[in-house]
Amino acid sequence: MITKRIIPCLDVKDGRVVKGVNFEGLREVASPVELAKYYSECGADELVFYDITASAEGRSLFTDILRETAKSVFIPLTVGGGIRRVEDFERVLSCGADKVSVNSGAIANRDLIKAAAQRYGDQCVVISADIKRVNGEFHVFAKGGREDTGMEAIEWIKRCVGEGAGEVVVNSMDTDGVKKGFDIELLQLVCEAVDVPVIASGGAGTQQDFVALFKEIPDIDAGLAASVFHFGEIAIKDLKRTLANNGINVRI
Repeated sequence: MITKRIIPCLDVKDGRVVKGVNFEGLREVASPVELAKYYSECGADELVFYDITASAEGRSLFTDILRETAKSVFIPLTVGGGIRRVEDFERVLSCGADKVSVNSGAIANRDLIKAAAQRYGDQCVVISADIKRVNGEFHVFAKGGREDTGMEAIEWIKRCVGEGAGEVVVNSMDTDGVKKGFDIELLQLVCEAVDVPVIASGGAGTQQDFVALFKEIPDIDAGLAASVFHFGEIAIKDLKRTLANNGINVRI
């Protein structure tokens, strides 16, 4: 049985971890390096770092924070934000990342995923899709959720996986920060469409939301969350015990 992963997400703005609701109303949480160390010690399976304004502001990602984190955290680290060229993959991987997450860069440069996968391998390339319902359809958004691309989300994800993305992070903008549960409808559609690991992001409010995620979508590989971990509403060790008690295979 495949072990399900629990992944804290650190959204970084101006060198600090922040969190909002529906991608808006950001408030400061903590130092990303110290928070990463804490989660590593608490049993997180992986960490995801997003420089959430890098794409919108057209600048490069926070390599100094990444280097410092990689020196002290020894679980897999996925990093995204401002990834626009294959050279950005090289820069992030050389700073200690295990995987590179791309969203806006892949939308702007349709050859980016294929080129990066050919150079570094599918296992290094993660497509992170910010998705929102628009007039009954799932649309892909760019630039940190600020820009509706008009593209249908499931077909976009299928294309990215076909070109070499080895993992998919599904960020539901409708459920982000609301703490009413994961977007089961959207996640089920993605899992049915691709045959690579899928990570659920957006909506976790209680331990039972994670139980429901893994029970309702047995093929989902991981649950990702931010505020419930950042503000101490869910302790990762407690969550894993709850999952194990519900017959869900996790690393304790």
